[in-house]
Amino acid sequence: MNKLSDYISLARPDHWFKNVFMVPGMLFALVYFEVQFDTELIIKIVAGIVATCLIASANYVINEWIDAKFDKFHPIKKNRPSVTKVLNPKIIYIEYAILAILGLAISWQININFFYTEVLLLVMGVLYNVEPIRTKDKAYIDVLSESFNNPIRFALGWFIFTPEIFPPSSMLVAYWMGGAFLMGTKRFSEYRFIDDKETAGLYRKSFKHYTELSLLISVFFYAMTSCFFLGIFLVKNKIELLLSFPFFALLFAWYLKIGYESDSPAQRPEKLYKRKYFMTYVLILSVILVSLLYVKIEFLNIFLERHF
Repeated sequence: MNKLSDYISLARPDHWFKNVFMVPGMLFALVYFEVQFDTELIIKIVAGIVATCLIASANYVINEWIDAKFDKFHPIKKNRPSVTKVLNPKIIYIEYAILAILGLAISWQININFFYTEVLLLVMGVLYNVEPIRTKDKAYIDVLSESFNNPIRFALGWFIFTPEIFPPSSMLVAYWMGGAFLMGTKRFSEYRFIDDKETAGLYRKSFKHYTELSLLISVFFYAMTSCFFLGIFLVKNKIELLLSFPFFALLFAWYLKIGYESDSPAQRPEKLYKRKYFMTYVLILSVILVSLLYVKIEFLNIFLERHF
């Protein structure tokens, strides 16, 4: 007999931490538009986070249900309830509908652009998981479509504070490619962990077209593209943030090193909190970024001057 916890696990509440990617959108909107905190804004922030968690969980439910026949070939995911137990499809679809409807209903109360962005997040979950499109089965497109949720989360955080103005495109692309770097490293780690191309292809069809080298090259491309557009954003909008660039470079390098490990936590980012030194570094980088948002360093303007 199935337990309620089996159905709750499909929604992956332990993955809600990923919505921390909304925070930079909030911070940049807060700084650039000098938004005033009040009770109404705090309520919107809480409601926005709750709505995004619900929409993300709806995507996770459909993901685990459809992927059960593939997850049985993964050394760890084969132990998921969706694989080991016979779950009731009706309950799963009802769970998906409730999560999606609740998430969209809350989003509607925040503002129209926030609502449309949540709809996009929900649609991306369908495109990623459901036939006939199912982008997760297509090499490279799987990484790019899944990581597209990163700029969506940035925009969600932004729209809570500034509902009428769209976020800078350079930051959205940098965020997208940064997410692609994380997802590409995850694919690289999974591929190495399974260590058998045939089995890897049964687990994830896109793995049939990958090699370790091609995955590593793609990860390098995503990192370079992310840094390029991040540089554009920093120079155009907040030159002081340029001082954080070496710290970002180290972050990318360190994460790739983690991705090289046997049974790397890059496969399951929700377990990264166990890496105390890495998480401490992320916290330090966050403090540096927030600090640079509020300081003015005049001599850096020399990089904005033309000398020819």
